[in-house]
Amino acid sequence: MTRPIRVGLIGAGYIATWHADALKATPGVQITAVCDPNETAAKGLAEALGAAPVPSVDKLIKDDRCDAVHILTPPHLHEEIAIQCLRGGLDVLVEKPVAESGKSTESIQQTAQETGRRFHAGHNFLGLPSYTRMKAAMQAGDYGRISGAEITWALPLSPLRSGPFNLWLLRAPKNLVLELGPHLMAFAQDLFGDVTITHSEAHKPAMLPGDDPRPQYIRFFAQAGGVEITFTISMVETVDDRSVTLRGSSARARLDFAQDVLVVERENAGDLVVNPLRKQLDLARQHLWQGTRNAAVQLASLNTKGPYALSFRGMDAAIYGAMNANQPQDPRFSGETAVKVMRALDQVIQMLPDEVKQVKTPIVQTRKPKPTALVIGGTGFIGRALTRRLVAEGRDVRVLSRGKTGPFPDLPDAVETVGVSLHDLDGLTEAMQGMDVVFNLAKALETTWADCLVNDVGVALRVAAASQKAGVRRLIYTGTIASYDMSDPNAQITEDTGFTKDMTDRNLYARSKAECERKLLEQHRERGLPLVIARPGIVVGAGGPLQHWGIGRWHGAGAVRIWGHGRNILPFVLNDDIADGLVRMIDTPGIDGESFNLIGEPMMSARDYFDAIHEELGARIRVSPGNLHAFYASDAVKYLLKKHALRRKEVIRPSLADWKSRAHFSPFVNDKPKRMLGWQPESDRARFVEQAITRANLMGF
Repeated sequence: MTRPIRVGLIGAGYIATWHADALKATPGVQITAVCDPNETAAKGLAEALGAAPVPSVDKLIKDDRCDAVHILTPPHLHEEIAIQCLRGGLDVLVEKPVAESGKSTESIQQTAQETGRRFHAGHNFLGLPSYTRMKAAMQAGDYGRISGAEITWALPLSPLRSGPFNLWLLRAPKNLVLELGPHLMAFAQDLFGDVTITHSEAHKPAMLPGDDPRPQYIRFFAQAGGVEITFTISMVETVDDRSVTLRGSSARARLDFAQDVLVVERENAGDLVVNPLRKQLDLARQHLWQGTRNAAVQLASLNTKGPYALSFRGMDAAIYGAMNANQPQDPRFSGETAVKVMRALDQVIQMLPDEVKQVKTPIVQTRKPKPTALVIGGTGFIGRALTRRLVAEGRDVRVLSRGKTGPFPDLPDAVETVGVSLHDLDGLTEAMQGMDVVFNLAKALETTWADCLVNDVGVALRVAAASQKAGVRRLIYTGTIASYDMSDPNAQITEDTGFTKDMTDRNLYARSKAECERKLLEQHRERGLPLVIARPGIVVGAGGPLQHWGIGRWHGAGAVRIWGHGRNILPFVLNDDIADGLVRMIDTPGIDGESFNLIGEPMMSARDYFDAIHEELGARIRVSPGNLHAFYASDAVKYLLKKHALRRKEVIRPSLADWKSRAHFSPFVNDKPKRMLGWQPESDRARFVEQAITRANLMGF
């Protein structure tokens, strides 16, 4: 029996799970290693896959654990790692964008040719079943002669407005084209051949911190194989439209590649009365059939064969099928195609106006900051507002981040960003030297309780230990009101309201944050940890998302199913008021060991909130009530399937109280922070609406 192809994953981030799931479903392949300098991330993913965690690419090559690798790191690292792996005797698949330019892509391809190894590009949507049907039908002439095509990526990109702002794709305007453009260009290249760009333009700028603009609407035009092509990338809040439309002499074909739905509109030979009816009935039949088929596939696979997952499976089947059969590369994913795609994107970027391509020149630093406050999680929504408020109060700030850059380019004299792992006690202790106060705003959204104990509870305790070793005067920890049982509309919640003793049936975020608080308060009582706890409500304001999951389950930007009936008052609070409350906790005496629920004045229900969005922004969002009993019942079915059919461990037992708590039925009393901190959240409804909605740039334009 032929030995399976041994595959390693380089990079253990979000996209790695998609690659791993697809590889597990690919015949003749075995995942043998996960390589990431973050030991915790590498170990966690490797253990789940039955693979070996490896700390470096050098060691991965030296240990001879793999025949091929998937390179899933940030794009600026792709070229160097790909060339290193090719020279080390490994075939490579590089996640898109495969590099930062056509020239860099050519370097990878040239190395592959020199070493006799295979270089593949991660253009996964070309592996989608509906796309292969569209391409085959077009080539068979079913659509007639193709004169034009529209290829669209219209999907909100929330980091442009809400952060985090230190992501690679926001470092330069061109990175937005490099991040999303390969999907679109790969379609065009595969369907029509070499692409020539004729024009490109960009509009609707979003201002990053420091007034550094990034375009949210990019459009470019091209010709390929006698076909006129219009490409559109839209990142504002919009209805999801990720599609390829072919206009032919016999039919118009539209592929919704986000949903794996292909619909073909044709003329028919009916008379003037029957013709339009037959056309619409045919379209309805196609939609009904494909919707039913996709739902059946999802149900039968227990939600493991969605369109995105199928696209990766199709890609891997083509790549490794050819490798196992010792056949030439599939052109869709070849290095040669990757070079052509990236050369075309170079043309797009080159034709953009100079003012769009330029990155704002950093403000010159005139002095080094002398921080007395450390903010962990300072690049997040609350953390950014807090950091700026601290600077406004006259404090210099040190922000702890995964990287060495942060969203404060306009404050170089007052804010410094340092990259320290939250799992490094010595590094944390060193970062806290000289700090008067430490704010821990970190959170970990894990999928198992074991991971919560390591990456949330363990981190909170490590930060506490470091703050005591460094002699920090006060540690301010942000928990969450989600830890409360908020299912009873007749029960008022104050800081004296305890969390439920048994939280094993609560969602992991609520349970984990409650456990963090319990352990930290234990440290306060037993070791004198100078601790204060803040629990923000549903935080809104500039920089916050439109699609806020504290209000409901969103279906794109235009529809939301609110938790419950939506008529009860929600615990909204402005982000600026949260920052004010946190700053007041620094010097208020006698509050060690205390907790504060930072909840704004009773103001609006969920329905009131969406009515205000309609009034202020002219956008009517479709609001539907969420039947919490139905959510619970669905959760119960999923629990049984996961536990007994899929044999998954650590499955959370469903809880009706947990679902009701999402609706925030229990009202809050915010007397304590007002009394002890002198905190005064916004009480005027008109001013609240102005800050939470009118000036919050919720739509991105």
